[in-house]
Amino acid sequence: MTFTFCGNSTLATAQHTYNVIIIGTGFGGQSAALQLLRQGMTDFVMLERRAFMGGTWCQNSYPGAQVDVQSPLYSLASEPYPWSQMFAEQPELEAYTKQVLAKHRLADKTKLNTNVTELRWLDEPQQWQVTTSQGVFFAKSVISAQGPLSNPLMPDFAGQENFCGKRFHTNAWDHSYDYAGKRVAIIGSGASAAQVIPAIAKQVEHLHVFQRTPHWVMPRPDRKFAPWFRKLLGLKPFYQVVRKIIYWALEWRVLAFKYSRTLLKIFAEREARGHLRKQIPDAELRQKLTPDYTIGCKRIIVSNTLYPALASDKVTLHDRNDGIREFTEHGLVTQQGHELELDLVIYSTGFKATDGALGFNVVGCDGQRLDDAWKDYPRAYLGTMMPGFPNLFLVTGPNTGIGHTSAIFVIESQMIYIMRVLQELAQRDASSVEVTVAAEQRYTDKIHHEMARTVWQTGGCHSWYQSNSGKVTAMFPGFSFVYRYLAWRFRPQDHHFKHGASA
Repeated sequence: MTFTFCGNSTLATAQHTYNVIIIGTGFGGQSAALQLLRQGMTDFVMLERRAFMGGTWCQNSYPGAQVDVQSPLYSLASEPYPWSQMFAEQPELEAYTKQVLAKHRLADKTKLNTNVTELRWLDEPQQWQVTTSQGVFFAKSVISAQGPLSNPLMPDFAGQENFCGKRFHTNAWDHSYDYAGKRVAIIGSGASAAQVIPAIAKQVEHLHVFQRTPHWVMPRPDRKFAPWFRKLLGLKPFYQVVRKIIYWALEWRVLAFKYSRTLLKIFAEREARGHLRKQIPDAELRQKLTPDYTIGCKRIIVSNTLYPALASDKVTLHDRNDGIREFTEHGLVTQQGHELELDLVIYSTGFKATDGALGFNVVGCDGQRLDDAWKDYPRAYLGTMMPGFPNLFLVTGPNTGIGHTSAIFVIESQMIYIMRVLQELAQRDASSVEVTVAAEQRYTDKIHHEMARTVWQTGGCHSWYQSNSGKVTAMFPGFSFVYRYLAWRFRPQDHHFKHGASA
C-alpha cells in the first residue's frame, strides 16, 4: 500500500516546539491534560480563547443552567466531588471545574485570550504550526478539545441590526442587563431555552417564546443529597460505585434509541405524554407542544418547570405558523402580522455542532483543507483521527455524541485511544502518525450503516444531530461501552507511522 504524505516545506522558526498543544480548557482539555501528566508528558500547553478557563460550565451561565445527566456520572472518573444534588446547577459545575483546574495547577499550563485561527501541518519539520491571536506556536501533536457546543449559531433575521433594544445569545449572557419588568422574546425552545424560560418568566413583564419545533419533555428525577451521602461521594471508592450504578441504569436506553420504537413508546413517549397532559390542561396549548416525530429523534428535554412556565399568563408561545417575519426598531413582526414591542431578545438558537464545528481553518497534507475533506459531511476514525491530518486528534469529533449517558465517558474513552497513539509514536521513535484512508472509510461506513436503524435517522425530524448532508454526524449509534472497547483495542494496522521528515 502506498501512503502519500505532505509536501509543504515551510520551515518552523527557532521557537519552542511543544510535544502537544491542547486547544480548549473545558472537560475535554482537562481530561487530555490529566492523562498527559499521568503519562509523564509534561511538555504541553493549553490554549484558551477566553479570558478564563473552564469551558462550557464557566461560559454558559444563563439563568436556570443545569446539567441533564446525573452529576456523579457527569464528572471526571478520577476526580470525585461531593455533589449537592443529582443534577447539578451551573454554579456547582463551575466550582467543580475550577477545583480540577486548581488541584492540578493547569493554569500554569494555559495561555488565555489565545484564539486559534489556523492549524497548518509542516511536512519538513513534521509538526503543526498553530496560528493564534497571540502569535504562532508549534507542536508535534495537537489535541483539539474546544468542544462541539462552543460556537454559537446566530440566525439571520431581516432587520435585526435595526433593533434598538438589547439582544444576546444564551452562550454569552449579559448579567449586567436587568430583565425584570422587561418585555422579552426568546428565540428557540431547545435545551437552553427550556431552562431559561422558567427561570425568568415570573420576573419579566411578558415573555414571547418562538418555537420552531416542539420537543418531547420528560420529568426531571432530581433530588438533593443528604450531607452524609455528599461526604461519601467525595471518597473515590464510593464515588466509583455510584458512577457504575448510574452508568448501567442509563445504558439500556440504547436498545430503544437504536432497535425498537416500541420500547421508546412504552418507556419514554408514554411518560412524556402523561407529563404533558398533567402540566398543560389547555388543549390548544398542549397541541402546540406535542411533537409529530418519534421521541428521541431530537434531544429529549428533562424539566419539571418548563410546562408550567409556558402555561403562565405572562408567557405567549408562538409556533412555526407565527414565527418571526422581521425585526423593527422597537421589536419584531410575526408571520401573522402581530407587532411586538420588546426590550430584550434572547437567542437560544444552539451551536454549530456538525458543519463548521471547529471554528478555525485546518490545513493538512499537501495543503488539503479539513473543510474540503469534510465537504460531504464530517467524518473521522473513532471520531478522533483523519487521513491526511497527521498527529491531530479531535475530542468530541464526528459521531462521538451520546444521547443516553455522560459525554465525559466518551471523552475519557477517546483519551485511551489518543494516549495509546502518542505512546506508539514515542516507542517507535516516529515523527508522525495518521490513520489510513481504508481504515477511516471502513469505520465511517460501519457507523452510518448502524445509524440507519436509529431513531436519530428514522424518527421523522430534523435536528442538530444531522449535518447539512442529512447524515447524522453528531451521535454514536450504539452502546458507549462498545465505543470504549473500540478506543481501547488499538489496531496498528489502521495507522501509518512515519520516521523523519520528507526528502
